[in-house]
Amino acid sequence: FIRESLMVYISHFKNDLLPVEQVSWYDAVEFCVRLSNHTGREYRLPSEAEWEYACRAGTNTSFHFGETVTHELANYNAQSTFADEPQGEYREKTTALGTFPPNAFYLYGMHGNVWEWCIDNYIQTYSSTPVDASAFLNEKNNNERILRGGSWEQHPACCRSAFRIYDDFPDDDYFYTYGFRVVCSIAPKGVA
Repeated sequence: FIRESLMVYISHFKNDLLPVEQVSWYDAVEFCVRLSNHTGREYRLPSEAEWEYACRAGTNTSFHFGETVTHELANYNAQSTFADEPQGEYREKTTALGTFPPNAFYLYGMHGNVWEWCIDNYIQTYSSTPVDASAFLNEKNNNERILRGGSWEQHPACCRSAFRIYDDFPDDDYFYTYGFRVVCSIAPKGVA
């Protein structure tokens, strides 16, 4: 019921199999809180380190499927090219879950489709970030939040596993390229 309300009121592209987009960082966090309260499990946005680990799925290449990308492997602006690949189909919208093969962790759509919010504040280098994959949170830098994964509208280089951007207006930016992915704890909320 929560996803349907987000899809009806927020998403530009409407279909049950499409990712929700036009979501601000604060809306994504609020969704996680409501979902946690509804299910009794803890849901949250991933840390930037968790997101990249999930995207790579044990690989160390530019993309979980190798060093290059084509329009047959991810949803991005394929009028632009990556490496020596030819131009491809530019879909000009999000694509349904399962359109492209999953990674080794069976996660779909990690490259392209929609930028995905992370819980972290932006920091230019990783020198001050936690070494345990937890989020980098800095109250002095509260307005700059990380997005990962690229989108259907972006150049293919933006879809690389390591590529990141930040948005410094996470409370009121509702771009049709911004979405999110949630992390769920294994234990029910309040149980260690």
